[in-house]
Amino acid sequence: MSFINEKQKEINCKVVYFGPPLCGKSTTLRAVYEQVKDSSKGDLISLSQTDDRTLFFDFVPLSLGKFKNYTIRLHLYTVPGEVGYTAARKLISKGVDGVVFMADSQLQKMEDNLRSFANLREILKNEGLDWKQVPMVIAYNKRDLPNAVPADELRNLLNPNSVPDFETVAVTGQGVFDTLKAIGTKVLLNLKRKPL
Repeated sequence: MSFINEKQKEINCKVVYFGPPLCGKSTTLRAVYEQVKDSSKGDLISLSQTDDRTLFFDFVPLSLGKFKNYTIRLHLYTVPGEVGYTAARKLISKGVDGVVFMADSQLQKMEDNLRSFANLREILKNEGLDWKQVPMVIAYNKRDLPNAVPADELRNLLNPNSVPDFETVAVTGQGVFDTLKAIGTKVLLNLKRKPL
């Protein structure tokens, strides 16, 4: 649910990068952060372990320009993918305006992808949201690996609603900005349908 700050004339929207452990959520946020102009972003805040596993969250605020004399701010978060962090995923996903589901393209990660997607649907349902109505895009990450499942098979498993999807390689930044633009557009279009 977007938050309107009347005093500063800002609309703050929350986008959550959701997916299984080690699928590339934090790496994607760092790649986005590197590609965005300094004047359009705030600080990257990361609470993670030294082995690059995010146990809490990563956060990047971005400015998307103006809408009805309000500055639009997109706040990007990652959630921890580990099974034991369901409460943290629920907390971070509260009030979400858009979701990027990050799938790990490796064959041995398909069960993790399906489990994580089911967890996302459950969290959204508990928030009173229909997961089919929430602005969403899907990123099939790690496309550069030799054991990556063909994208069409991933679509059949993880994209029943035919939302926009992208093949990404977070470590090189390939596709991550296209994914961000797509979710940003979907969030803004959804925002425009609602009265201020």
